[in-house]
Amino acid sequence: TALVVRFLTKRFIGDYEANTGALYSRKFTIDGEQISLQVQDTPFVSLEDDTDSICCQEQINRSIYWADGFVFVYSITDYESYRVIRPLHQHIRKIHPNANIPLLLMANKGDLLRARQVSSKEGLQLASELGGTYYEVSARENCEGVHEAFQQLCQEVSRMIGSCNGEKRRGLHLVRPKSPNMQDLKRRLKQALTSKGKSATML
Repeated sequence: TALVVRFLTKRFIGDYEANTGALYSRKFTIDGEQISLQVQDTPFVSLEDDTDSICCQEQINRSIYWADGFVFVYSITDYESYRVIRPLHQHIRKIHPNANIPLLLMANKGDLLRARQVSSKEGLQLASELGGTYYEVSARENCEGVHEAFQQLCQEVSRMIGSCNGEKRRGLHLVRPKSPNMQDLKRRLKQALTSKGKSATML
């Protein structure tokens, strides 16, 4: 959620509502052409017990069906979040066995190097294995890095859609979610800022 907020608003807020799987929309100019981007902030995915299997909520599966690109996020301070990426990617490939869908692997919390549990080398190796682009960023400290990563993925998605002449992948009958809610994101940001202001006053 922190990365999505950084990308869409260029602001960082440390504590906000738990991930609710909200959908947001913004218009961007990519290679001189304006596109409408929808970002689905999906709920957290975890491994089942001590296995390499994941259990995806139906909301995540719906998002996988209609997505034109994927952003896989893990924390460099949490090896378990890194372990989730490979089985999640395998789950996506089961849904899209033949599709060439752009993906981005983002290692977050790059500012917490002393607490690192996942090396940059491991991140690069995984990105190479999955056929995606790797970025190590800090949602807290580096707005430019987050924006650059998302921008590159948007360019890849735009090129892919253009090469398909705008046709949607065949065999997918699930309709995209409607009414992207940018206003909800603004409300959540306002609530978080108000909460922080009250806390500061109490101190």
